[in-house]
Amino acid sequence: MKYLFLPFLLLFCLCAGAQEPNLSGIWKGTLTQSAGGCFPKYYIELQIDLVGDTAIGASYHYSDITNYVKKKFRGSYYPNVRKLYISEGAVQTFKIPADCIPCIKNYELWYSRSGNAEMLRGEWSGKVMNTDASCQPGQLTLTRVKESAFKDIPELEVDTGTIRLDFYDNAEIDGDSISVRVNGTTILTNKKLDIIPVTTFVHIDLEHTFQEVEMVAVNLGRIPPNTALLIVTAGTKRYKLYLTSTESKSAKVRFVYDPPRQ
Repeated sequence: MKYLFLPFLLLFCLCAGAQEPNLSGIWKGTLTQSAGGCFPKYYIELQIDLVGDTAIGASYHYSDITNYVKKKFRGSYYPNVRKLYISEGAVQTFKIPADCIPCIKNYELWYSRSGNAEMLRGEWSGKVMNTDASCQPGQLTLTRVKESAFKDIPELEVDTGTIRLDFYDNAEIDGDSISVRVNGTTILTNKKLDIIPVTTFVHIDLEHTFQEVEMVAVNLGRIPPNTALLIVTAGTKRYKLYLTSTESKSAKVRFVYDPPRQ
């Protein structure tokens, strides 16, 4: 039996070692530019969903989570050489200085692993948005991470022009009061949360493709912090979010207009 078992074990080990990596997940790192750029240091996050040899997902370029550009992408993976090509599409969202113009990038990345660390390394090039002008190319290194840098700010894609927001006190009614801002403009002031919702509407369309809703704590009620249940209704879609705000930190939700495909 030993002589039959050992070759089988060896074959199993060889097959297991040849298993291809699953690139689906969140990859974070930095990229370089030869010259120019809006930020002194560019962070990048790729949220990759690999289905077969096709990669789809979203890319974030940012200095921090309040100054960023988001784009969708598509790409192809070649498992025999562990190489990934990605091409970004149109910009979905950007919050950057007024004199900055996003760059639509293409990536050529190679997968590698060292111990438990998985990396994507390579080069990028691209075009300045809405022009044929080339961006200054550079390199990038990404490492697989467990969580997105933007995990604390939910971001919902909607395909309807009107979004209904219903704010309720979460759990026990304890006297929480809130104000609500949209892109920095206050639309509700000092509203008490209860079992009856505080309701407001946000409009979004091709001319205003991004709306950031911010819930500001006016007080913390009897049981800090200020917690709210937010029900979002966008056309036929409905979302339930739990928001927490304090006197020093508000809660935010971002909406991105993703119109129906023709």
